[in-house]
Amino acid sequence: MEHFPLDPNKVYDSMDELTLDTDQGPQTLKMGVWITVDPVRIHKLIVKDKVLQVNQSEVLAPLVSKLRRADPDYYKKFIGLSLVIDYPGYSSGIVARIPYENDPVGFYKWWRKGKHEDKVYLSLGNRVRLFQKVSLMDPKMILKKDLELLA
Repeated sequence: MEHFPLDPNKVYDSMDELTLDTDQGPQTLKMGVWITVDPVRIHKLIVKDKVLQVNQSEVLAPLVSKLRRADPDYYKKFIGLSLVIDYPGYSSGIVARIPYENDPVGFYKWWRKGKHEDKVYLSLGNRVRLFQKVSLMDPKMILKKDLELLA
């Protein structure tokens, strides 16, 4: 079997072959198959490790779609505030960043008090920024546990 080691200078298309180590030893698959078989690993090679370059439309777009179904928690962490949510006052879905930035108190009510923490992942930095804004704008609104994070 021929091996196709990862080439960090190559831009991979869906038909390009790539050999990666697996529990069963080295395995060679086309990129289009890898994104189905192990989407989280491929995504981490692209985004976190930055050692894999791929064709945006042919590989990355389908990969993100696969991530949503393969590992919803990983997907939410990756997407963060770019996730489209159902938010009160909007007839259709809206990117979470819009109410987060434009209506921090309302977003806080929806996210924390409305028990939607599982719908939008906020990094520690984004949580701190939100809690700071809410504590300044409506100090009675913020929960004690969130104020403790700011202390």
